[in-house]
Amino acid sequence: MRASPTLAAMAVYPFTRLDDAKRRVREAGVELIDFGIGDPQEPTDPIIRQALVDGLRESSSYPVSAGLPELREAIAAWVGRRFGTAIDPATQVVPTYGSKEAIFSFALATVDVPSGKDTVVVTEPGYPVGERGALFAGARVLRLPLLERNGFLPDLDAIPAAEWARISLFWVNYPNNPTGAVAPLGFYEELARRAREHDFLLCSDEAYSELWFDGPTASALEVADGAVAAGASGGAAAADPARSLANIVVFNTLSKRSSMTGYRSGFVAGDPEVIATMRAFRPTIGTAPQEFVQRASVVAWSDERHVGEARARYAAKRAVLLSALRDCGLRVAASEATFYLWVHVPEGTTSEAFAERLLAGGIVATPGSYLGPSGEGFIRFALVPPLDACERAAAILRDLL
Repeated sequence: MRASPTLAAMAVYPFTRLDDAKRRVREAGVELIDFGIGDPQEPTDPIIRQALVDGLRESSSYPVSAGLPELREAIAAWVGRRFGTAIDPATQVVPTYGSKEAIFSFALATVDVPSGKDTVVVTEPGYPVGERGALFAGARVLRLPLLERNGFLPDLDAIPAAEWARISLFWVNYPNNPTGAVAPLGFYEELARRAREHDFLLCSDEAYSELWFDGPTASALEVADGAVAAGASGGAAAADPARSLANIVVFNTLSKRSSMTGYRSGFVAGDPEVIATMRAFRPTIGTAPQEFVQRASVVAWSDERHVGEARARYAAKRAVLLSALRDCGLRVAASEATFYLWVHVPEGTTSEAFAERLLAGGIVATPGSYLGPSGEGFIRFALVPPLDACERAAAILRDLL
């Protein structure tokens, strides 16, 4: 088989290995409760499904890559309500086909390797798509570990001074997959300051921004040209939209917020110059959501009731698993937000060995080592099964451990 050298050099996508292990156990007759992959099983709200149906037309045309004006306006209005930051729907928002494709392809559109800005910073353990996109773009990748002693935030001071000039993109993801950690607004302010000083892009993957438990989480969208926008996390008045969000690009999606993974609908928002680059690039790859999906997305971004109900369901499942894990003597690290629990494995065992032990008992969880070297010693539970399945899993855990 012919393959690009970049593809050939890549390890098997970790969740492929997990799928293979699940298939073997199922074939042995074990019924599985799957906490492995973060694919919500919650129902998509009826008002969103109805909007999708209402958006169907007799004939279908190619969707415009810039997205429907109504969708860009709905996204900008949501950003204003949620974070208090005014963004221009015409120049600071591009709807995307979910966030995965946008994150993967972003380096192709923005990294200029010959100029010397050849480095893409990623954090690990983490979602591998930004790194993979960087490699296909021919960029050099710098991996920063997320360690519990640092609150699962990257240590910016650990980056050698000479590296900053080479950075083109700096990827962060909070609330974080897999640790569930959140980033304070001060972290975004400091990283944005460095982005402007060294002229790189702060790329913030905020797919889990709405799955919080103790209170709304901060966003890079609240940092505007050195002035903090007034929003859910507090702060001063927003800067002029035309100047806001210099060197900042935020990626978000309806997949987790609204249980719409199959719809493939998200957005990129931020620095107007970068958004102009994205608008020029995206017709080449043709990945705008279908028009009927965009019309359903307008409804999803405009409604908070269904999001609050989803948070309540995840909170109930989280409480069930946290109780069982405590009873089993397993310590949960971070996990303040998202639908993930990041759990220390027992001393003297590896992440993969402990996951195999759970799998033999019918519980699927992801070894932390699958998500990066710094994930060794942890295991991740994605709280996606229904509440009754979580209750059964809690009973299995207590018996198994």
